[in-house]
Amino acid sequence: SSELPVRLDMVGLYSLAHLAAFATLAALATAVTIRSSMLRDRQAALPLLLFGALMSGALFIDGVLLPELVTAARECGVAAMSVTNSYNCGVVGYHVERLADHGLLALAFVNGPAAIAPWGGKKGLFGTDPIAIACPRAGGSPLVIDQSSSVIAKSEVMVHAQKGEPIPEGWAFDADGNTTTDAAEALKGTMAPTGGRKGANLAILIELMAAGLSGAHFGFQASSFGGNEGGPPRTGQCFLAFDTSAFSEGFTDHAEDLFAAILDQPGTRLPGDRRLAARERTAAQGVTISQVLHEKLEGYATR
Repeated sequence: SSELPVRLDMVGLYSLAHLAAFATLAALATAVTIRSSMLRDRQAALPLLLFGALMSGALFIDGVLLPELVTAARECGVAAMSVTNSYNCGVVGYHVERLADHGLLALAFVNGPAAIAPWGGKKGLFGTDPIAIACPRAGGSPLVIDQSSSVIAKSEVMVHAQKGEPIPEGWAFDADGNTTTDAAEALKGTMAPTGGRKGANLAILIELMAAGLSGAHFGFQASSFGGNEGGPPRTGQCFLAFDTSAFSEGFTDHAEDLFAAILDQPGTRLPGDRRLAARERTAAQGVTISQVLHEKLEGYATR
């Protein structure tokens, strides 16, 4: 049988609550790989790899698809992979970082169930759709930017609701479209797009790239990631990988000029610096979770 490990930096700490779903879907990996279809025109400058997978996007992308994308990018200079019939792909920054570890400049678009309303509207239509980029660096970990179309991830509101704590103003709207600090009311309404209308526009762009190209469900068509009601979410992802040597020589050195210029200004840092520090700290010290979640995970382990 195939083995696709679940790593904390792949699924994110909050996704530990959904570990049973990830584990169940991982069992489908072998069958899904056999049924998957791949379309590649090796004569084209931009090959399209199209896979269908009704399973955990995180496991399938990391364990099965990314190696294909790396090979295609090496062969053609640039490659695109569109994933349909998918599910939660976990931390999208993890996947682009994996591509950057191979020396590729990587970009990803991911959609999810409706959570953001179109600007001026009140009903969720787009997911809190993330976009991510990873840039290889000489002698260090890749620079990774991974951010959602919303001011904050919906999972943060869910955590506040579970604890009965208020959320900061500006995070979300209630069902009537009013800003709210009540986490429970926010979950009945919509998430605030980052940058106002610009964030809503960004979500449209990501929906078209992630779901439009692959024929996957748009956010308003997708069921929740957190339950079984409404059938499979069938969301999508899109990954672009660039072999920088096919475009110009010395890309990493040139990129370092930009990073150095950023750090030359007092008070600045590169995106992802805190994430890398947290990764080292977690590897050394582990993570702290609630007793309730610990018991839930122990229950999964004994099934």
